[in-house]
Amino acid sequence: MTTATIAIIGAGHMGGSLLGGLIANQYPPNNLWVAEPEVNKLSQYKSQFKVQTTSNNHEAINHADVVILAIKPQIFATVAQDIAKTIQEKKPLIISIAAGIREESIQKWLGGNLSVVRAMPNTPALIGCGATAFFANKLTSEKQSDLAESILRAVGMVVKIEDEKLMDVITPLSGSGPAYFFLVIEAMQNAAIELGLPKETARLLTLQTAYGASRMALESDVDAVELRHRVTSPGGTTERALQVLEEKMHDLFKHALAAAKIRSEELAETLGSVDNSLG
Repeated sequence: MTTATIAIIGAGHMGGSLLGGLIANQYPPNNLWVAEPEVNKLSQYKSQFKVQTTSNNHEAINHADVVILAIKPQIFATVAQDIAKTIQEKKPLIISIAAGIREESIQKWLGGNLSVVRAMPNTPALIGCGATAFFANKLTSEKQSDLAESILRAVGMVVKIEDEKLMDVITPLSGSGPAYFFLVIEAMQNAAIELGLPKETARLLTLQTAYGASRMALESDVDAVELRHRVTSPGGTTERALQVLEEKMHDLFKHALAAAKIRSEELAETLGSVDNSLG
């Protein structure tokens, strides 16, 4: 089977993470292109991963079966319209990891009639522990969808969704989710410090507790509710703490995710209305 050639347009945190993940999974460096305006980054990736590099997006696309658009949402329209002609000539599979850019807008800016996958990785992808959801449009074949999934799995677990509208739920859940857990970690550390623990002790115990709880949830055959019940002895300290937390926790997260979902929809509308037509 011929290995697909992949061009990554934009070598920021997420683009670089995907590149590193693919290399770690033994993807052939000769089949990987990176296009990036920053010469220092290109030199780094060339030296570290032995991949093909260029500062010219068109050159990378001309070699590609798959084009990963790892560019900032704010400049997506400009970059997409600049490369549209080359994309139309090659007709590669498009994978966009730009938050808030809908498939309809991607089609509009790239000229239409393309196989497009929208993906929402999160920042733990930087260490190979990402959670990514993706949506494939109707022009994407099953083979292309499987290829996109295998590429995205290079930086963590992957789930496929069938309704693009759900990306506006994925964004506040797993996309923004790491920040919520960091906030919980911060709050627990600070509370322990205020109750008398040394700062470093509070930090280490909080981080290991978070890690252990996550591993238990991932590896267990029961849900989080049952795991919580198993830790909670009647009349004990955990029950007393949970009585305080449960009073507001569920409603708090429901309102937080709803607010983020609304913002995701707003940004999608705003970014999708951009028209920097070069014609």
